[in-house]
Amino acid sequence: MSTNVTIEAVVKSQCRQLRLPSVAARCMSAEQEAVRGKQPHSTYLSVLLEQELEDRAQRRGERRIFDARFPQVKRLSDFKFDEAPTISPSQISKLADGEYIGRAENILFVGDGGTGKTMLATALGVAACQQGRSVRFTTIAALVNELLEARDESSLSRVVGRWARVDVMIADELGYVTLPPHGAELLFQVLAQRAETRSVIVTTNLPFSEWTSVFPDPRLCKAVVERLTYRSHIVETGKESYRFKRSLARTIEGRKTRTAAKTDESVKN
Repeated sequence: MSTNVTIEAVVKSQCRQLRLPSVAARCMSAEQEAVRGKQPHSTYLSVLLEQELEDRAQRRGERRIFDARFPQVKRLSDFKFDEAPTISPSQISKLADGEYIGRAENILFVGDGGTGKTMLATALGVAACQQGRSVRFTTIAALVNELLEARDESSLSRVVGRWARVDVMIADELGYVTLPPHGAELLFQVLAQRAETRSVIVTTNLPFSEWTSVFPDPRLCKAVVERLTYRSHIVETGKESYRFKRSLARTIEGRKTRTAAKTDESVKN
């Protein structure tokens, strides 16, 4: 018994030095399974290393999700497609495969508030993280403020370059707020840097005909629309807020529960 304990301690110490936490955690239980199954040493070692690789991939994915700075981590399994009939589950599922990233294609979610645009964009971003892609989430307002600050601090080229290197950039809430002076030009600079080289996911509550409210210069507006819609997937999420419908349903259910409780109380009295 003491010999086994000593060997286990040595193996775990060696694994710490080699940075193999999964092997350290599972080596003894895997050995017992190998002995019971009369497996060769090579199979036992292969199982341990495969588990180490899987755990490392999972940790890298979790780190990429953290670095993406999502406001909330959402996955496609969280989305209720039955409450959003205008959205095609097969189209979203195909996009989640991530092939659009390799082709530097864009995705535009267009629809009114509460129709699932941000949630779907986030879910696709999480899927990209798990596929080994670098992702960064931002709102349009936050991005423009960052660019304006960088311009004032003479670091604009560095910030634009950083945004240009991300595999998938998620720009949320285009059209929700009026951009500050020169903000539209700086935003165009980032989008132009990424055109046909990296993917952009945009959510907007405005039809393309109303983008002039964000980009007042007609030529600039046309250039932005052309760059974003070229080789893109446009997903219309509709006008009916499924978020509002869910809130309304919860309110109605709450009223029914309170009414039933009052009825029960009256009966008891």
